[in-house]
Amino acid sequence: MSAESIGLAIAQFAPTASIATNLEVIGTLAARAAARGARVVVFPEYSSYFIDPFDASLAENAQTVEGPFVSALVELARTHGLTIAAGLLERGDDGARVRNTVVAVDGTGVLATYRKLHLYDAFGQRESDWVQPGEISDPETFVVDGMRFALMTCYDLRFPEVARVLADAGADVVLMAADWVRGPLKEHHWRTLLQARAIENTFFVAAADHPPPLGVGNSLVVDPQGVVIAGVGTGTDVAVAHLDRDAIGRVRRVNPALKLRRFRVVPA
Repeated sequence: MSAESIGLAIAQFAPTASIATNLEVIGTLAARAAARGARVVVFPEYSSYFIDPFDASLAENAQTVEGPFVSALVELARTHGLTIAAGLLERGDDGARVRNTVVAVDGTGVLATYRKLHLYDAFGQRESDWVQPGEISDPETFVVDGMRFALMTCYDLRFPEVARVLADAGADVVLMAADWVRGPLKEHHWRTLLQARAIENTFFVAAADHPPPLGVGNSLVVDPQGVVIAGVGTGTDVAVAHLDRDAIGRVRRVNPALKLRRFRVVPA
C-alpha cells in the first residue's frame, strides 16, 4: 500500500429487522475492513433496520441522527480508526413516514448526512408510501487523508445530475449506500450506471449493496476511468481498494470533461 493511497472498503451484507443484529454484523465487517488496510468503509442502504415488504415497523424502529445506532457507529469508528458511512432509518416529520438517510461518522462524531432525494417508485415498488424524500440542499462533504468524500443513495444513481452536483461540490469519491433490488437486467443497470457516473464526473464511486436474494450484490469500487478496482460478489464480505490520490488529476488532464461542459445543474 503506497503512502499516496487511501484504503476504501465496500461492506456488503443483508440488514434485518434487528438493529442489534445489524450492528453486530457491521462491527465484524468494520474490523475486517480495518485489518485489510481500509480508512473508510461504506455499508448498504437501510443498514440500521430493514424489512421486506415495508410495514409500520419502519416508523417504530426509526431513530434520529443523534440516536443509539449512529452513536454505535461512532464508537466502532473510534475503535477501528475508520470513517464509516451507513444507511440509517431516520425519523420523519409526520410520525408515519421515515427518512432514508446515509450518515458518515468517524470517532469524533457525525461528519455528513444525506437524505435520499429520488424515491424508488419504479419497477412495481412504492417507496414514497413509507419514506419522505430528502430536501434539496448543498451537499455535505468531508475529507479523509486529503480526499474529499460525498454521499448518495441507491435510486439516485439513475439521475446523473445528482452525481454532477457532488462533482461540483469538489467530491473526489462518492460513497453510495444501496439496496439495488433484483430483476430483469438490474445487474447490468447497476454496473453500467456506476461506471457511467464515475466516467462522466472523473471521480471514484464506491457502492455497497444488499446481497441476493433481494439485492443484486456486486458491490463495487470504480475508478475515474470507469474501471472496477474492487468488488464483492453475492456474499457477505468486504473488499478494499487502495485509491491513488493522484489518479483524478491525471484523468482530468487527459479528459477535462467537467471544464468543457456547457450546462449546469439547477433544481427542478
